[in-house]
Amino acid sequence: MTITVKEEKNMPAHFDVKKIPIKLFNTLSRHKEVLKPINGNLVTMYTCGPTVYNYAHIGNYRTYIFEDVLRRTIQFFGFQIKQVMNLTDVDDKTIKGAIANKVSLNDFTKVYKDAFFEDIKTLNIQPAECYPAATDYIKEMIELIQGLMAKGIAYKSNDGSIYYAIQKFPHYGCLSHLHMDELKAGASDRVASDEYDKDHVSDFVLWKAYDPERDGQIFWESPFGKGRPGWHLECSAMAMKLLGHTLDIHVGGIDNMFPHHENEIAQSEAYSGTQFSKIWMHSEHLVVDNKKMSKSLGNFYTLRDLLSRGYTGTQVRYMLLHTHYKTQLNFTFSGLDGIKESLNRLNDFIQRLYEIDNTESNGMVKSVLEQTLISFSEALADDLNISVALASLFDMVREVNTLCDAGKVSKEDVNTILKLLKRMDSVLGILSLEKQEKEIPQELQDALEQRQKARQEKNWKLADSLRDFITQRGYVIEDTPKGARLKKAE
Repeated sequence: MTITVKEEKNMPAHFDVKKIPIKLFNTLSRHKEVLKPINGNLVTMYTCGPTVYNYAHIGNYRTYIFEDVLRRTIQFFGFQIKQVMNLTDVDDKTIKGAIANKVSLNDFTKVYKDAFFEDIKTLNIQPAECYPAATDYIKEMIELIQGLMAKGIAYKSNDGSIYYAIQKFPHYGCLSHLHMDELKAGASDRVASDEYDKDHVSDFVLWKAYDPERDGQIFWESPFGKGRPGWHLECSAMAMKLLGHTLDIHVGGIDNMFPHHENEIAQSEAYSGTQFSKIWMHSEHLVVDNKKMSKSLGNFYTLRDLLSRGYTGTQVRYMLLHTHYKTQLNFTFSGLDGIKESLNRLNDFIQRLYEIDNTESNGMVKSVLEQTLISFSEALADDLNISVALASLFDMVREVNTLCDAGKVSKEDVNTILKLLKRMDSVLGILSLEKQEKEIPQELQDALEQRQKARQEKNWKLADSLRDFITQRGYVIEDTPKGARLKKAE
């Protein structure tokens, strides 16, 4: 049977997903807010990308997959999107790595940039419209600093670096909800490092003056002297250059909320005089066996580590997306094995659909699909409630399997089911909807027939021997309403 799922006709017609408002939790307001793009139907979204000094770990990819589900959900509800994800290729870590390896900054970071793009392809993460590298926007960063200095909000210190005076921005702390009395207490201090403790509230660096011992030969010329931009400044410059002074959504991990995103707001809004982002969204941490991931504990994993253990990109993707983004995700290998079984169940269901040859439909499938689309859509619109969305998918699988058992699913129904699955997978990105043609060796087919005969004759010893022969060759025996069949073991 040949089935194509390219057409969107015959989908449940009584429910228009585009009429559902998308409600997203805004870290800034601490409330769910309806997504209303500034520019018609186009959503602008900035997502903090990797610092390319090493291979990204699965905690990073938890955030990137959440951002991918958000992007796909926005598209699912009929919006267009322009997403910018930066590549931080100049900061303390990349400079240190380049010097230690005695290579140029570009040569050092290129390895990890290439690896990142390989990883997101493996995880079926949709590409963003723009991947700006910080080193390509130094000019815009210098202009931003000059604008802040002209307004008296940035100043030059004794060491030649340029700092942002947080006391000059009354709204500082609005995202992380820090108290102004705490800010004033430490505001006379300065922080030159790109990353610092969340409790250290103080003026932060916009331009780091060149230090030959620290920076080697890595620097840029500027009106302030040799040096390089601060990490926080980079995102503001790239976001405003590519998306405008006000974004619809700014996204990242919870660890970026303070100080990074707080500093982005301060420097962007002081420069432009307008709100930097209408909605801020943050994903929670990933932990491993309920412990913080760290190399010292031996529980630090990159995507490559998991692939080398035999797991697939689809399995890892499902593992990282199946928990709500605002809930801490506890990664375990037993959980990943459970994910494998869930995917097998979905794949078995899809392959079963291709075997249906019934030509009569009693209309029961249509009702199931309509309710599935409603439940799935409403769950996504409610701040990406992914667990409820997945539950609606598995509820449909169970109900349609029951109808299949009763012979109440037709070829026409199968077309409609596959079209709905394709629509749902436009968000999930975990399903394989093609018919899997697998040639089973004839000797194994013969062994299955001999086993069936042995079972009928109650020759259990021979039946068990034939079963072992089959399983040792990588197949399992599966009972179906039409009898036993062989299936490749996953």
